[in-house]
Amino acid sequence: MNIAALVSGGVDSSVVVHLLKEQGYTPDIFYIRIGMEAEEGYIDCPAEEDIEITTYIAKKYGCRFEEVNLHREYWDNVVSYTIDSVKKGLTPNPDVMCNRMIKFGAFNDKCGKDYDRIATGHYATSEVLDNISFLATAKDPLKDQTDFLTQLTYPQIEKAMFPIGHLMKSEVRQIAHDAHLPSADRKDSQGICFLGKINYNDFLRRYLGEKEGKIVELETGKVLGTHKGYWFHTIGQRKGLFLSGGPWFVVKKDMNENVLYVSQGYTPEAQYGKAINLLGFHYLSSDIWNTPSDGSPVDDWNVDVKFKIRHTPDFAQGHLTRVVDPVYGTLFHLSSDTKIQGIAAGQYATIYDNDAHLVVASGMII
Repeated sequence: MNIAALVSGGVDSSVVVHLLKEQGYTPDIFYIRIGMEAEEGYIDCPAEEDIEITTYIAKKYGCRFEEVNLHREYWDNVVSYTIDSVKKGLTPNPDVMCNRMIKFGAFNDKCGKDYDRIATGHYATSEVLDNISFLATAKDPLKDQTDFLTQLTYPQIEKAMFPIGHLMKSEVRQIAHDAHLPSADRKDSQGICFLGKINYNDFLRRYLGEKEGKIVELETGKVLGTHKGYWFHTIGQRKGLFLSGGPWFVVKKDMNENVLYVSQGYTPEAQYGKAINLLGFHYLSSDIWNTPSDGSPVDDWNVDVKFKIRHTPDFAQGHLTRVVDPVYGTLFHLSSDTKIQGIAAGQYATIYDNDAHLVVASGMII
């Protein structure tokens, strides 16, 4: 079996190569360049150190190594998506788009098509049921990344390999130490890679500018202060509002009037909700629930599910139904058993089976 391993220089992807060699495979190693140093004013991610470590890993295990430049593909599919989403008042998820469009998309189109499998250092697993491949959760609940893989297509899931998904993070680091890998103690990457050393708000300021608007208390309508543009703020945000008498949380945005609505307290009622509508509902592998077709009337169909609306080790319990909306048409509706904090339009809800193991579907929150 021919395997392409995506290696970033971090401990997780380095251990992927070690484990594959232990299993008798010699993968070809690829480092994807996606930083935007080609754009004026940008500084790339620490690619030099990444490549130095990745080159060492390739030599240590006798693997072929190649750098793949996907700058333009990343800009067209991930950076532009991020800018457009923020402009619309949505909360984007660049990691979800990167996995679908770049790591398992553009890379496959350019290089991965010549390989049987693409191996990555994601914390996830695969499971085959009735000859159908499913994305499934990792052993380590704190590191599980299935919510970042929630928009993968079925051909991408069939081709993906997740060699560290059955390990705890501590076990991965121990393997790296035992194998004397230079990435053994390297910190996990944080933030959005294409920005390099540029602050996220500086990035938004560059493309969307600034526009002063009011900060208004939702419950009273009282003007509490001003902000420099709704696009700098997300639902559920607490820091960066610079208001006295807090804590204050962003609970609503009016894009037309450029107004931020906030509520006071650590658990303001306006910060929570139970109803979540999903657009562009996407079954990753198979419709295990026999959902009614889009053309059929709304009926009593509903299933019990576990779900997440953000990156967290905790699952929420709820019920999934199909509804028809006069504006959006067919939607899927999540009704949570408990109140959920910070439901943000533009984020993706990941739907699991009731055992919180198989990833069944996902949809964008509206």
